[in-house]
Amino acid sequence: MDEILDKILPQGKGLLVPIDHPVSSYPVTGLEDIENTLHELSPDFVNAVVAHKGVVSSYSQSKHNFLMHLSASTVHSGNRTLEKVNVGTVEEAKQRGAIGVSVQVNLGTVHENNMLERLGQITTDAYKLKMPCLGMIYPRGPHLVVEKNDPTKGAAHAVRLAYELGCNMVKTIWTGEESFPLVVEAAPIPVFIAGGPTHGTIEGLFDMIYAAMQSGAAGVCMGRQIFSNPRKGALIQAISKIIHDGFDSEEAMKYFEDL
Repeated sequence: MDEILDKILPQGKGLLVPIDHPVSSYPVTGLEDIENTLHELSPDFVNAVVAHKGVVSSYSQSKHNFLMHLSASTVHSGNRTLEKVNVGTVEEAKQRGAIGVSVQVNLGTVHENNMLERLGQITTDAYKLKMPCLGMIYPRGPHLVVEKNDPTKGAAHAVRLAYELGCNMVKTIWTGEESFPLVVEAAPIPVFIAGGPTHGTIEGLFDMIYAAMQSGAAGVCMGRQIFSNPRKGALIQAISKIIHDGFDSEEAMKYFEDL
């Protein structure tokens, strides 16, 4: 498994791009033409792509490292939209050509217990098949309980839970440069920050990524902030420079503008 993790995290750092969003809702800006998007998300700069089984099967012969996402829900689910169900297995992911799997849990939801059970089964199967598992763990449900002494607002708990239940990597929310070191310190596995909905500026995005790296993050696992950008090819190169070459946000911005 270490050899596979090295592909996802060369020198312990990685740029991951999830493109699983069309299962939740569609259309999605930037994912209308999946083949063109994958072409722009060059494997020379993107260390792994998180995608659902159909995409993995269709493009498994490409040079991309795929993590097959095993969780799903849609915007049509009413008050159960935050509940993720399993739509695949680890064994299937391996057969379809993925090098690892991804699973999501939303802490604080009514059906959180079901998602935890599904996560546990996936990490058990992943361990047996030596497939790395990325946990996308978000503190976001209506029943979320944040301890008084927790400035991370549940993100540190999300990271520790991922580690305790067998994930090899974890993605969670960015909490800010003052508190994020506590998130990273919560568990001895690589921690990625999510991007969330597109907002702000490219400069602001670079500032956040640089601050995250300075706070101990292993990299980013960002979808819409990247694939919805009309210059996504240039954007991933600049982000890669921050993650792998230590560029600060100003250097990354100049690099992006010069491409």
